[in-house]
Amino acid sequence: MPAAPDPVRLIKGDADTGPPRRLGIVLLVISAAQLMVVLDATIVNIALPSIRADLQLSDASLQWVITSYTLAFGGLLLLGGRAGDILGRKRVFIFGILLFTLGSLLGGLAWNEMTLLGGRVIQGIGAAIAAPTALSLVATEFPEGKPRNQAMAVYAAMSGAGAAIGLILGGVLTDLLNWRWVLFVNVPIGLFIAFVAPRVLHETEKHTGLFDLPGALTATAGLSTLVYGLTHAATDGWSDTVTIVALAIAVALLAAFFVIETRSPHALMPMRIFADPNRTGAYAIMLIIGAAMFAMFFFLTLFVQGILGYSPLKSGFAFLPVSVFIVISAGISSVLITKVGPRVLTLAGTAITAIGMFWLAQIDVTTTYVSGLLFPTIVLATGLGFTFMPLTLAAVSRVENRDAGLASGVLNTTQQIGGALGLATLSTIAISAATRKIEELASSGAATSQEAAAVIAQVEGYSTALLVASAMAAAAFVVTFFTIKIRAEEVVEAQPAHVG
Repeated sequence: MPAAPDPVRLIKGDADTGPPRRLGIVLLVISAAQLMVVLDATIVNIALPSIRADLQLSDASLQWVITSYTLAFGGLLLLGGRAGDILGRKRVFIFGILLFTLGSLLGGLAWNEMTLLGGRVIQGIGAAIAAPTALSLVATEFPEGKPRNQAMAVYAAMSGAGAAIGLILGGVLTDLLNWRWVLFVNVPIGLFIAFVAPRVLHETEKHTGLFDLPGALTATAGLSTLVYGLTHAATDGWSDTVTIVALAIAVALLAAFFVIETRSPHALMPMRIFADPNRTGAYAIMLIIGAAMFAMFFFLTLFVQGILGYSPLKSGFAFLPVSVFIVISAGISSVLITKVGPRVLTLAGTAITAIGMFWLAQIDVTTTYVSGLLFPTIVLATGLGFTFMPLTLAAVSRVENRDAGLASGVLNTTQQIGGALGLATLSTIAISAATRKIEELASSGAATSQEAAAVIAQVEGYSTALLVASAMAAAAFVVTFFTIKIRAEEVVEAQPAHVG
């Protein structure tokens, strides 16, 4: 089996890449930042019951512990990417990490609901600033060809495995320490990154231009309102007045944003970023896969704790194979990328993901971890690992250096917005399926206790939602077939000197 990218080789450099550089340390800094940002979307999930008991939160307030981070993160990603292009990515990256670290400290020290939510919002803003600059720094710090492909594989593995690692860490820290450590854990990591980054990263060229304030305001408000509306729909339904109003406002704001972007000389998201069909396809696929993946983690977390009765620690480790196989398959994809090309890898990845998701959808009340979860999640993780690396490459390939932050910002935004859309939509589907199952059991006259019927209906809801998620992954395969055309011979093999 091909090995994962070797950091030692990246530190030493290949013979034709010029003088040796500390690329291994650079990769450590960038991948640690990306992992920290991505896993924080899920690390809090398993700790939610402990947070509710400690801070006396209602169910509605508890929902905001997750959505406050997602709103700030998803809504400000484009602005964060543009800030790196204009102000310099190294400077902006470090600022974002420090802001994220501050938010983590405040959230961990939270003494009431408002301080916790305030910390989560600050985390989301810091993540929105750091995440797009992290990916663009891969493009500017590593020479094209093998070094950059290997770095991209590590970055993609961190992006793909982050959600699962967050669930594992959340379980470990909540069980062994307390819920506050799911936030405190970011502080030493963030301080380490902020200390090392100025010493190993190059400052990128600052591109002239002004901030597109009308575009920034409409995009941020539109995306934030969209995420809020979709999240609200998961708990209160699509017909709820707040949901309808929020989504209507979001559509109006986003329509205004696109009108502004077509006319502004300093557009936040110039339409030229969508000129390459491969990049546009990568964005669409990430939106769909993000929707399926976020929802999958949500429902499986509920299943292993609520149905199988796992503790937070045990349920966290139940997701360990997901992280391991995403990393392994991402490493394999970095080796295969120059042999078979991004198109073949993405087609294989989305197909395998759909198969794994369909297999997971077969769960019922008799399912055990080994019989119904372990092997499907391994298949699913393998597909995700094969998908993320070529998607990341397609999103930032053939892009001008001045737009590297923008390209990566859109990619991260599609994943976050896709996750919110998927969770809201599939939660509604799960609730509807569970309601129908309870009615079916009641009308059948079967001798089923109320408690047993509730469990059966709950699992029916999870299964139905996962089945729809498998259809979404299959749709990603179709999109890949028609949009991703990059072949193996188009993957640059040359090893030019450092740029940026």
